[in-house]
Amino acid sequence: MRRAFPVLLLVFALVPAAAGTGATKVKKVGIYDNYYSPAKLKVKVGTTVKWVWPNDTGDTHDVNLGRRPKGVKPFSSELVAVGYTFKRKLTKPGTYHIYCSLHDEMKMTIKVVR
Repeated sequence: MRRAFPVLLLVFALVPAAAGTGATKVKKVGIYDNYYSPAKLKVKVGTTVKWVWPNDTGDTHDVNLGRRPKGVKPFSSELVAVGYTFKRKLTKPGTYHIYCSLHDEMKMTIKVVR
């Protein structure tokens, strides 16, 4: 028992420190029949956006970054029809314009704030 006490004390001392670091926030965007849902999203800096394709049959879509804040590198996902996810952590404030390369009408906007 003497050895267990210092270990338990250390565990209890570290738990509040780890809890204070905060978990990464993830926002889900669904990919449907020629639209993203939601089409407009507002998140805080450091949020991860996760695009999710349906598990049943569907059209082929992708996720591409068009206009973006200065200094942000463009990104794009694979062209996929079903059962896929793609995610990006958005680390700079500003407006991110997302589009599908196959469907002109398929667009979304993400506003990243501090």
